[in-house]
Amino acid sequence: MKVAFITLLSLVATSSLVQAGPIAAFDQLRVFRQTEPERRLIQYGEDTPPKWMKQTDIDNLFRAGVKFMDITDHQDLGSYSAYQRAWEPVIPTKVSYQDEVAPFIGNLTTDTMKSNLEKFTNFRTRYYKSSYGAKSCRWLIEQIQAVVDEANRGDLVSVKEFKHSWDQFSIVARFEGSDQDLKDELVIVGAHQDSVNLWLPYFGRSPGADDDGSGTVTILETFRSLVTNGFKPERPVEFHWYSGEEAGLLGSQDVAAQYLNDGKKVVAMLQNDMTGYVGTNNEVIGIVTDHVDEKLTDFLKSLVDNYASIPYTSTKCGYACSDHASWRKAGFPSAFTIESAFDDSNHYIHTSDDTIDKLSFDHMLEFAKVASGFAVELSHKQ
Repeated sequence: MKVAFITLLSLVATSSLVQAGPIAAFDQLRVFRQTEPERRLIQYGEDTPPKWMKQTDIDNLFRAGVKFMDITDHQDLGSYSAYQRAWEPVIPTKVSYQDEVAPFIGNLTTDTMKSNLEKFTNFRTRYYKSSYGAKSCRWLIEQIQAVVDEANRGDLVSVKEFKHSWDQFSIVARFEGSDQDLKDELVIVGAHQDSVNLWLPYFGRSPGADDDGSGTVTILETFRSLVTNGFKPERPVEFHWYSGEEAGLLGSQDVAAQYLNDGKKVVAMLQNDMTGYVGTNNEVIGIVTDHVDEKLTDFLKSLVDNYASIPYTSTKCGYACSDHASWRKAGFPSAFTIESAFDDSNHYIHTSDDTIDKLSFDHMLEFAKVASGFAVELSHKQ
């Protein structure tokens, strides 16, 4: 049975490569020729000691649904944190800027989200080490930069690559703040751009429409509305699109560690991972309540109450279930919105069936409303 199963996987892999074409197949297989450490240091619980694991064991951990962080390059990220400093962010307890937020929400549209997601899922996969992943991040940064250029906001909004040791870079788009006293503080709205196929991670078809194409275009639409409608925050606001989330939060760990080393003060971070699938229960916004900042999560609930037209439901997703975990480990307040209760979320993710036809752009729009409120409300000095 085991031999037959391995043979079947080999045939599927071969078929996938043939469909991709000989040049694409050769290019995708280059990942196997790269020199990598034989083992990686993997952590899958706050109270569980990390273990050095081979890639095959990591793949099996992933297939078993175990969430983890690959901390090989950032083993000390949790040993020193922002909260060991004199500075501590103040999280508001209620919304205060409804009139300011309203125009940005009013200019959100599902049309641009749909157009962007259709193009973003055309890549065979956005696996972070593949050539497709490198091409997809280049396409994404061009769309982000085009938003700034078309609005002629280049003096106040910058778009930059955050490079890693692999080809797919993360992306940071930054609104400069108007208050110089707050220039080292910032608010972050994030999503991850990579995708992965559960059984054939290196080259299998992985459109990743929901995971996390939905979150990617949701915050891109939020960013577009803020840019084109003249958003001018008091403290800097950044939008992040991370690479390597599916491999153990690699990209967001790189960014969080760099920001911590640079002395940046992250007031709050919101992760948008899977925003498009409507579960079998009533349509809701899932708010994750475990492994997050409690005060920021309470404020996030207030944002949903005030800015979304659907209610929230509290849910849990376990350790290291998305990029907010990197910021929390660095000692910064982070929170996480997801498309539904975690056990009612999209079961097609990490397969070739994670496609647009299963998603609701109206649902995604509700998350863009909340992200807009998050960016505006927290950009003000409390």
